[in-house]
Amino acid sequence: MSETMIQTVGLTKRYGEKTAVNQLNLSIKKGEVFGLLGPNGAGKTTTTLMLLGLTEPTEGFATIAGKDCTRDPIGVKRSVGYLPDNVGFYGDMTGRENLYFTGRLNGLSGETIRERAEELLARVGMTDAADRKTKTYSRGMKQRLGIADVLLKDPEVVIMDEPTLGIDPQGMRELLSLIRELSEKDGRTILLSSHQLYQVQQICDRVGIFVNGSLIACGTISELGKRMEREGKYTLELSAEPDNGALASILSRIEGADRVEREGGRVLLHSREDIRRRVTMELTANGYTLLELHQKGGDLDEIYSRYFEKAEREQQQKESQKHHALAGLKKGLRSGQ
Repeated sequence: MSETMIQTVGLTKRYGEKTAVNQLNLSIKKGEVFGLLGPNGAGKTTTTLMLLGLTEPTEGFATIAGKDCTRDPIGVKRSVGYLPDNVGFYGDMTGRENLYFTGRLNGLSGETIRERAEELLARVGMTDAADRKTKTYSRGMKQRLGIADVLLKDPEVVIMDEPTLGIDPQGMRELLSLIRELSEKDGRTILLSSHQLYQVQQICDRVGIFVNGSLIACGTISELGKRMEREGKYTLELSAEPDNGALASILSRIEGADRVEREGGRVLLHSREDIRRRVTMELTANGYTLLELHQKGGDLDEIYSRYFEKAEREQQQKESQKHHALAGLKKGLRSGQ
């Protein structure tokens, strides 16, 4: 059974009446790449701060490599490397000098620093740029040097905040390959937070969807897609000829159909069940030629959108219930006067 490297139990953080993270229960195994997904303000950064021991939880606890993140923050920092979304280096120092400086801060010997720095510069593809001042580096180069900087102390866990943000396509491919390598070859545990869903889908073993401070879904992309189907969430993407005004009307009348939308030259048909056969039969019976028919759901962007919409609806329902309850209370108090 794989060793658990990151564990949170009932992890909660409140700022006054605002709950930034709400009862987070999460378990990440050794060597796993886990993606924490969500919009700005969802609670991802607050979660990271608690894991790094930089802010204390209001309730619950978190551990990394068996060390309590609140009670033993120094021990946690020895096991964890952190790559922020905007990596900072001393601009008038070279890449190599910045790595040496980090090594000294971590108490490494001169020989260890030199050996690891050379090895890591080669690994992240920065050997040729190592003696240039970092103020001349592109964002992608800084991200790669940042990974070398993080790995210098040989951490068991690496936490990354938006690692692919603002990087060109080629640099992104190289960075994603390197992140995957850290898991597969090194056995390191990777936790990355991001809203760039396509990139996350390529490298993560599992993902967690974070909305309004709560983890609303967690699993492999395949598991989340199947869960959506079990909850009656289906989307058919189709195109047909003739593509006329009556097409949407015919589709909307099919048993099980919820709504019809347009997306470019295609039609999206949302339903409560798998109605592909009914669609085919109905369109054929009405003289249409079906050009394309595809059941969506395995794509992370689609999964994320569905779960996010579901969370927003539930939040609105709670707000509405709260409003009605308060209105009823006020009415009761007035009538009692």
